[in-house]
Amino acid sequence: MHGAAPSYNQWMQQQRRNAQEGRGMVFVMEYQMRIVGQISLGAIDLGSMRTGVVGYWVDRRYAGRGFAPMAVSLLADWAFADPSGPRLHRLEIALLPENERSRSVARKVGCHYEGIRRKYMFVNGRWRDHETYSLLAEDRDGGFADRLMAARLTSRHAKTQSVQS
Repeated sequence: MHGAAPSYNQWMQQQRRNAQEGRGMVFVMEYQMRIVGQISLGAIDLGSMRTGVVGYWVDRRYAGRGFAPMAVSLLADWAFADPSGPRLHRLEIALLPENERSRSVARKVGCHYEGIRRKYMFVNGRWRDHETYSLLAEDRDGGFADRLMAARLTSRHAKTQSVQS
């Protein structure tokens, strides 16, 4: 049912083909000249749905530092509104129900919970249920990255004020 994993070169060739054909894009998250994670936009449908699926991971040593929420926000802004992007209407994120960190990313970005997809993805040798979250182009309201940065600044300011009190 599922064959051997592709080699790195095969995987890279597939990513290049996907990008050339408008089916998907992969980006790295970089910090201080190190790759700390990856974000992808795949399963792009440029037909009547104008949708794509977002996936991401962050190296454990860098988890919890805000890389994933910012990467999702930047990707969404690009995918929805940037002239060089695919100009999608909808993005989806599917995550394992026990993945609290990924759920936190979806919530920080402002994704809407849509429910459970039964046996949605083949993970570690078996079909697994996934929670599904979505973003729509009209949810953008000034930009996801700008909104995330404003929330971070407000949070830092509130923490500073409580420490000074």
